Amino acid sequence: MSSFPALAEPLSDGHLVLRDYVERDIPEILIAYQDDPRLHLLTGENRPPSGAELGSRAEREPAARAAGEQATLSIVQAGSDTCRGQVRVGGADWDNARAQLAIWLAPQVRRHGLGRRALRLAGGWVLGACHMARLEMLAEPDNAALIAAAAAAGFVHEGLLRGYERRRGNRVDVVVMSLIPADL
Repeated sequence: MSSFPALAEPLSDGHLVLRDYVERDIPEILIAYQDDPRLHLLTGENRPPSGAELGSRAEREPAARAAGEQATLSIVQAGSDTCRGQVRVGGADWDNARAQLAIWLAPQVRRHGLGRRALRLAGGWVLGACHMARLEMLAEPDNAALIAAAAAAGFVHEGLLRGYERRRGNRVDVVVMSLIPADL
């Protein structure tokens, strides 16, 4: 069984840093959900997470990584340690060397290119250090900002999966985008 390694050092492009998710990120995550009442909908959750749920996620993170289930990286701006969003890697199929990537950003830092940068850094890490051959992103068709950020990070639009997921009690269409090593 393969696993998602902890970062020996944070990933950085000089403007943005991705580091391992830690408990001290929880207050900023809760603030982001408060500042954007739709954030839980964009992340596919039925409701915003509580502080206790976020604490439990942080505690389970090392075991989930070791088991190859998921990895969560916190997004911070260079020169700061304040969590501004997260990138999550999950849905790993180690036999076929593929996984799914998801991202969210706090409302205050959206539309400044951080999503593109974070997806590019995370994509390089998953395809390189984690030895994946394919990375997928799924987005609802009306999430133009996410689709644009993924495209700017090198993800290729592959098509529309009709009625693919159940969200908020309904079947929803999703756009599928992918990144493979040749795209980097």
